[in-house]
Amino acid sequence: MGALTLGLIAAFCWGLHDILVRRVSQNIPLMASLMVVLVAGTIFQGGLTLASGGFDAISREAMWLAAASGVFFLIASLGLYGAFQRGPVRLVAPIIASYPILSVGWAALSGTTISLFEWFAVLAIIAGVSVVAVLSDDSDEDVPPKGLTILYALIAAIGFAGTFALGQMAAGMAHDLPVVMITRAVAIVLLTLLIAVRGLPFWPGRKALPILILMGCLDGVALMAVLSAGGLPDAQYASVASSVFGLLTIVMAWAFLKERMTSAQWGGCLLTFVAIGYLAL
Repeated sequence: MGALTLGLIAAFCWGLHDILVRRVSQNIPLMASLMVVLVAGTIFQGGLTLASGGFDAISREAMWLAAASGVFFLIASLGLYGAFQRGPVRLVAPIIASYPILSVGWAALSGTTISLFEWFAVLAIIAGVSVVAVLSDDSDEDVPPKGLTILYALIAAIGFAGTFALGQMAAGMAHDLPVVMITRAVAIVLLTLLIAVRGLPFWPGRKALPILILMGCLDGVALMAVLSAGGLPDAQYASVASSVFGLLTIVMAWAFLKERMTSAQWGGCLLTFVAIGYLAL
């Protein structure tokens, strides 16, 4: 399975994850919700690890890279949840979807050859996602000041780029399942400390628990898909393909929630997947 395919699997899971976020009450504490999602995803991946025969040996260097990936993953998750909580989608999604520029840029700095046409394809994917996102939210509802929302979205973009770059480096040195488990474990430990220090609740409420657990499993599959591309050729394109999760969220809302899609949005979808098809050649 190629890196782009793994990235599209991640995008689908994160897109469905965001559809479920829409169904969860806005009154649920943000960090408590994130804690359940992270723990559920870790338990899910722990089951996969045991089913595959347990942990393989992992070098100290790979372990440190996986741990650093976990720090960035928590930063990305907090930024993502904070940005989408404030909204609107048309502002947040294009900023977060820009993280492939950082991922591909890191790959280029690391010695990977990126052609001019491949750069154009990456920018086309981001443009396509942005068109769909910008046209998806035409409400006139009041939203919080944009400055902090943009900051959260930028933090999420940097966090995702760091997560994938470091995690894929670790996965290139060791089996992907232990790498992902370390990444998630570090994120959970740090989130636990953050919640405890701030005196915030750990429990999101029983009503939201089934949806949050499902979201955790989807998040687990998505993160594992992107990080496991670390040992494949053109691993950075798993990050690129995963960035279309915002576009898939809107398309799934059209398919399942009967939300409207304009012709311009369909054009953005076409541009995005044509660019992904080019990278797959």
